[in-house]
Amino acid sequence: MRPLTCLVLLLFLVQQPSVAQQRPVETRRFAIDVAGVRIGTMTATRQFMPGNEVVYTQISDVQVNFLIYKLTIYYNVVSLFRNGQMINATVDAHTNKGNYASSTVWKGDHYDIDANQYKYTRKTTERRKIDYTVTMLYFSEPAGKQRVYAEYFGDDFTLTSTTRSAYRASLGGREDEYIYEHGRLAKVIKKNALKNFIIRPLD
Repeated sequence: MRPLTCLVLLLFLVQQPSVAQQRPVETRRFAIDVAGVRIGTMTATRQFMPGNEVVYTQISDVQVNFLIYKLTIYYNVVSLFRNGQMINATVDAHTNKGNYASSTVWKGDHYDIDANQYKYTRKTTERRKIDYTVTMLYFSEPAGKQRVYAEYFGDDFTLTSTTRSAYRASLGGREDEYIYEHGRLAKVIKKNALKNFIIRPLD
């Protein structure tokens, strides 16, 4: 084989990702219902990456058009973990009330937190390392966890176990319930003054 051909082949092989580097994306799909009517969908993904990193995403697309209640919201959450610690998280929300964003960024010895959502703002720092977030609830039961970080709000939900494999998440008057079966998320009940939102798996 000619030297030039060998060089080209070597460069090609080096540039191609190995099978070990290619990690499949784990995807969970959910329906969002109100009063038995589907009003949207939610998709959560988890991908294990080289360097002991994990990327989580959550995309929600909701449209409600009742007589006295209208809501359109599309939001995208992206969280990066390294060695079990959240390094950064971003939330982009597009709604009929405007566009909003939240971010949480690790700065080496603390997080900079800047949450700007509809009728909600929070700007602060946090030195405690974050190791569990709301998006992770869609992939694993939070057994033994007492709090979970909400990327959207830039704050912690307090977790309490209500019954076996059921957990109540509370934050500033907001309340959600997560119900698991055999360690897998089976239902989320998001409490609302008008009607509760129900998130149920499609797969």
